[in-house]
Amino acid sequence: MIVQIYVDDIIFGSTCNKMCEEFRQLMTAEFEMSAMGELQCFLGLQVRQLQNGTFIHQGKYAKELLKKFDMDDCKPCSTPIATNKLVMSEEKDDLVDQTLYRNMIGSLLYLTASRPDIMFATCVCARSQSAPRKSNLIAVKRIFRYLKGAPTLGIWYPADGKIELSGFSDSDFAGCDKTRKSTSGGCQVLGNCLVSWQSKKQAAVSTSTVEAEYIAAASCIAQLLWLQNQLLDFGITALKTPLMLDSQAAENIIKNPVSHSTTKHIDIRHHFVRDCYEKGLISLHHVPTKDQLADVLTKALDTSTFESLISRIGMLNME
Repeated sequence: MIVQIYVDDIIFGSTCNKMCEEFRQLMTAEFEMSAMGELQCFLGLQVRQLQNGTFIHQGKYAKELLKKFDMDDCKPCSTPIATNKLVMSEEKDDLVDQTLYRNMIGSLLYLTASRPDIMFATCVCARSQSAPRKSNLIAVKRIFRYLKGAPTLGIWYPADGKIELSGFSDSDFAGCDKTRKSTSGGCQVLGNCLVSWQSKKQAAVSTSTVEAEYIAAASCIAQLLWLQNQLLDFGITALKTPLMLDSQAAENIIKNPVSHSTTKHIDIRHHFVRDCYEKGLISLHHVPTKDQLADVLTKALDTSTFESLISRIGMLNME
């Protein structure tokens, strides 16, 4: 039996229906609470349980956002961020309402709990919250236009998935037009199920593509180690977790314990990836760029590539 508690919300499940009923009676006898029956909604996430798997989405919340920000009649678009121009603001653009802009960003960030497809676009737009301009607002509205076309897109978790942990790591070198900092992207997969994802601007400027990929790998491995510890609670040992990289040079740096002159300037905290590799906690695997799932979290993609990747990470539209 598994019980998940978040503040005053509880979900529980078991392979034995009798145990679930006993737990429900125990909790309702001790606390003032009501049992809602089979899980359909939790913390804003809508859940559809089927025989062959579970579908999680935030369709209701997405539609409410479109109505809240007067975007329910907008023209849909196929991707959340344009590939032909940067999102960063132009100094000549007029400033826009900061409160409105931050409200839109905050609402979208909550939506990323089930929408990795808008994670990168939302994080890029969030970088301009201090002084948003018209070009920034146009970029945010494009995300809403994308949601208009696919409000009920969510993540599919098949029931017959294997319990095999793996990670995908990627970076976009010098993607920030103002600071020239790179973006780290990572996603962690359990069997065929996407369980966590990250998209974050790196803290320091990388001087090469290899350095950016190496730092992104460190971030992804940190998440994989956390997931390994979580799986231990379920009696699952996930050593030699595969890490998928599309940079051969980054793989060589991780495998080679010698401190190259080209890596001496990299912050020492990132070098723990070598230690993880030597201890057998992870294993390195090269993957072609076209098969790098983390690409969707690091850069703007064309429509065909974008749709292919979000399909491969398990995103479906069930309605």
